[in-house]
Amino acid sequence: MNTNMNMNSRTRPGVFTSVLCTGQRPSRLQRKGRYTPESMAHPAKMLPAIAAQVIAAYTEPGDLVIDPMCGIGTTLVEAVHQGRPAIGVEYEARFARMAAGNLRHARTQGASAASEVVHGDARTITTALPDLAGTAALILTSPPYGAATHGQVRTGRDNGGGRVDKFHSRYSTDRANLAHRSTAELLAGFGQIFNGCATLLCPSGVIAVTARPFRVAGELVDLPGQIITTAEDHGLVLVDRIAALLCGLRDGQIVTRASFFQMVEARRLREHGIPAMAVAHEDLLVFRPASSLGDGGGR
Repeated sequence: MNTNMNMNSRTRPGVFTSVLCTGQRPSRLQRKGRYTPESMAHPAKMLPAIAAQVIAAYTEPGDLVIDPMCGIGTTLVEAVHQGRPAIGVEYEARFARMAAGNLRHARTQGASAASEVVHGDARTITTALPDLAGTAALILTSPPYGAATHGQVRTGRDNGGGRVDKFHSRYSTDRANLAHRSTAELLAGFGQIFNGCATLLCPSGVIAVTARPFRVAGELVDLPGQIITTAEDHGLVLVDRIAALLCGLRDGQIVTRASFFQMVEARRLREHGIPAMAVAHEDLLVFRPASSLGDGGGR
């Protein structure tokens, strides 16, 4: 990533790119004490600082925030801590329970905004949330990437010099979960999710998606670009594209926070002459329905 990117550099007509410094603290420190220890078992948790900054930028206290694939509830927790009521939908029952536990934990820390977790399928979100059409100021979510990208490891340094052990890398054993589907099927599911979420937005509301490129068998998959295309195919317009840093910045230098998997993959590809780099940011893609852009709304 080019850390000398100009703020508000244009990416396409009417769309600007900015940078959020969301990786100044490691993810484990961002979650420590704010989330329950058992919820760390989720293989792909949204960075709390990303959720917190997006919620602060696109909503006001009292605005409803929804996450259609809420996982352990990061979006919901950061919303209620800022006085925004929040509702999440989660396909996996055990993660829905973790999200509910994190919301209970947030209440013990003083978060008083209303919240709810619904066990359901984001592809049919209007069925899961039947009475919320036109009410959400922000829908914030992130897609699953599959076991090839996520998970935790114990290296030889941790296990007495043994082999690398990978754990917490699977969302579930349910093959219908989008985490287990091909990229094409994931994007098709996202199209269904976009259709349902658009009906939940209030007139000035936005849909925000965090995503990053990833590699499959060494090939780079431009997931953010494919999500933009899918959104546009379903009547949404990209209004902001923001680089949310996963790395830290210190004295003008990057402090890498790349995962073990990213570093190993980048090293392997470079050994084969491919100039691969570890991803240092999430693309934050912000959309509005095309039908809403002429109403004079916005924040």
